[in-house]
Amino acid sequence: MEDYLQDCRAALQESRPLHVVLGNEACDLDSMVSALALAFYLTKTAGAGEIFIPVLNINRAELPLRGDNVFFLQKVQIPESALVFRDEIDLHALHQAGQLTLILVDHHVLPKSDAALEEAVTEVLDHRPIEQKYCPPCHVSVELVGSCATLVAERILQGAPEILDRQTASLLHGTIILDCVNMDAKIGKATLKDSKYVEELEALFPDLPQRKDIFDSLQKAKFDISGLTTEQMLRKDQKTIYRQGTKVTISAIYMDLEAFLQRLDLLEDLSAFCHEHSYDALVAMTIFFNTHNEPVRQLAVFCPHSSLRMTICGVLEQSTSPALRLTPIPSRSPDLQAYLQGNTQVSRKKLLPVLQDALSAYFDSRKMPPGQPEVVGMSSREQADKELDRAGNSLISGLSQDDEDPPLPPTPMNSLVDECPLDQGLPKLSAEAVFEKCSQISLSQSARVSPAKK
Repeated sequence: MEDYLQDCRAALQESRPLHVVLGNEACDLDSMVSALALAFYLTKTAGAGEIFIPVLNINRAELPLRGDNVFFLQKVQIPESALVFRDEIDLHALHQAGQLTLILVDHHVLPKSDAALEEAVTEVLDHRPIEQKYCPPCHVSVELVGSCATLVAERILQGAPEILDRQTASLLHGTIILDCVNMDAKIGKATLKDSKYVEELEALFPDLPQRKDIFDSLQKAKFDISGLTTEQMLRKDQKTIYRQGTKVTISAIYMDLEAFLQRLDLLEDLSAFCHEHSYDALVAMTIFFNTHNEPVRQLAVFCPHSSLRMTICGVLEQSTSPALRLTPIPSRSPDLQAYLQGNTQVSRKKLLPVLQDALSAYFDSRKMPPGQPEVVGMSSREQADKELDRAGNSLISGLSQDDEDPPLPPTPMNSLVDECPLDQGLPKLSAEAVFEKCSQISLSQSARVSPAKK
């Protein structure tokens, strides 16, 4: 695999037609591995001189935000320098020159910014319910399995199993296990096909890691923020409320707020982050489990504009639906107000309407005309800026979408759900959603054992 990836980078330096396998814009582990493995297979089974280049559909600087991707690449000894990222290849220029064919993997919908590339799409391989309105007119293979890597493994094992090396098998094996929550039948995300190909990979390569070991390590890496800068931590899991030129961003941070507030040059970093992205206020929602395995949530509001900060804090403190039960925590800056959140059941999803109310109260106090706030899921700064330029004030949850621009894939997290997510298609989840479900499980377990303690 590594030698093949080096050949891909060399091919970029040549003036020649290119076959590109493009993952989705979330570039989660499934998207990355599916693009790498499918392109590897297509190259190995193509005619002489043909090469298919896997492209990670993010800028190279975004990779550190995907901890499980970084961890897995290191584990299977694939250097990041061998990968090709979206900012290192001009797909539009190649298409205009008639030198591009495109295969979409782990998605079948191109965003509006890439609409012109639809003419170059020759194949689609995905595991999401098909969006007929947006799907390119080419060969489309869609099957609702737990992981797109399963479909890639099937293609390889049925088409040319002899080309499969341990490195590629390890990537596919670990990705399917992570996506399917360690193949847990109680959770119900793994289909029969997912299980079949995990077993086949294990039969071919008996020295692959134990399922629990690889699942636990990838799951831990997904939430690991230890190596991130403050800006990267804020951008990792972020949404933004926008209204009439005022932007309030909300970031989920997976650590103790006290530890976060002790970061070196934190106030300068928060100020620079808000200035660079034109945010008027920043709300950090820290979430973690304490030593008793109980969920803990905390809030911090950073806002140099005193009237906006006081309005946001006032609405949060007085909220009754839901009741946050906030206890102020001492802060070293007048621009920063921190709280311990007594009601741990209030997730960021439930907090967003309260912040919308805060914006409404702020504009009402300034006697500005009413308008509906807009929520924009952040996959990148460029995407957010495009969304903020749009006309209208519609409320949008999740990643950006409207009637003209189809929904972009979120960064999938492992779902701990009450029913099989395949009943309604694959779920759109975030790390915060997984944490919320874990919190509910932890609280319910505590409630069951408490009578015994008495």
